[in-house]
Amino acid sequence: MANTNAPFGFRQYRGTGSAPTYEQTVRKIASADTTAIYFGDPVANVNTGYITRATAGTAQIAGILSGVKYLSTSQKRTVWSNYWPGADANGDVEAYVINDPNAQFVVQAGGTAIGFADLGLNIQFNLGTGNTATGISGAFVESPAVTATLPFRLIGFIQEPPGAEGTDITSAYNQVIVGFNNVTSRNNGAGPTGI
Repeated sequence: MANTNAPFGFRQYRGTGSAPTYEQTVRKIASADTTAIYFGDPVANVNTGYITRATAGTAQIAGILSGVKYLSTSQKRTVWSNYWPGADANGDVEAYVINDPNAQFVVQAGGTAIGFADLGLNIQFNLGTGNTATGISGAFVESPAVTATLPFRLIGFIQEPPGAEGTDITSAYNQVIVGFNNVTSRNNGAGPTGI
């Protein structure tokens, strides 16, 4: 069965967290930040202390967005949301970010299948297009390489149940399991530059 091109960002798969935080930290998004940030998007630090939607590259990421809370100027109440739409906040936006160095995520591969030969390599992300109706990210991964500063490391595949969406590792858009590689919360002695 061929896989479908339907990226969903970085969905937490496993980790070491438990109640009450479940590996989340609270960060801030500036209310003036007009960049939409979706549930499952990688986020990056800004030199002002805020976070914003990360862009693909070798810069360190700060984690994965898992929701926001803000005072809505249009609704005149506190809003809990999957994503930051890029407007409508009175004051800073409270963002919940997964940054535990041991967290693992399921994410869809891009237009080229990622297979067993790629296990253990580092991997790049692409943001894709987020869904404003659900707030879910459109991020996916592509281009496995040995580059130490890429943000994620490929550690496994989704293969169960057989025949399910994303389990065919011989075709594009298969689902893979990744862990953080270049995240600000990881320190391997020389700074967060790879596992």
